Amino acid sequence: MDSFEINKIVAAILMVALLIIGIGKLSDIIFHVEKPETPGYVVEVDQAVVKSIQVSSETTNEKIDIASLMALGDLTHGEKVFKKCAACHSIVKGGKNNIGPALYNVVGRQVGAVSDYKYSKALSAYGKEWTFEELNGYLIKPAKWIKGTKMAFAGLRKEKDRASVIKYLNQNSDNPLPLP
Repeated sequence: MDSFEINKIVAAILMVALLIIGIGKLSDIIFHVEKPETPGYVVEVDQAVVKSIQVSSETTNEKIDIASLMALGDLTHGEKVFKKCAACHSIVKGGKNNIGPALYNVVGRQVGAVSDYKYSKALSAYGKEWTFEELNGYLIKPAKWIKGTKMAFAGLRKEKDRASVIKYLNQNSDNPLPLP
């Protein structure tokens, strides 16, 4: 193939591109549409108020209503969502530690209290109990709630999922705590 043939091919491609652009510009001129100043009808939408929860255990500016959050939870849904957790954690009584510690009796227990599990330094030094509020904050995004934790879980974004898992964890205990 000589250079003259290549020039014809390139010229044909350029002509097609220019023709397409030209037709678009010409149709905009021919079919010019002006938008009306006032719309024909107004769609009214209720604006949802979104609360932003800052997830930091040291500086929690906004308190969430844990009672209303826990009202969203459902035990059967919690059992289903907990399957994500079951890859690393055991929930049965007397269950062994896996990648993560056993979670039976976790609600109300001291953070980092399972004796035969090697916790990260951050969790060992945390010094709080796993309350409903602590579990909620931790399950949003563990790495942000307790900086330095070795738990590599993205978190549960949906409030119903978190509330359901917390209810499920509370239920799997010798003495479940009363719900707030």
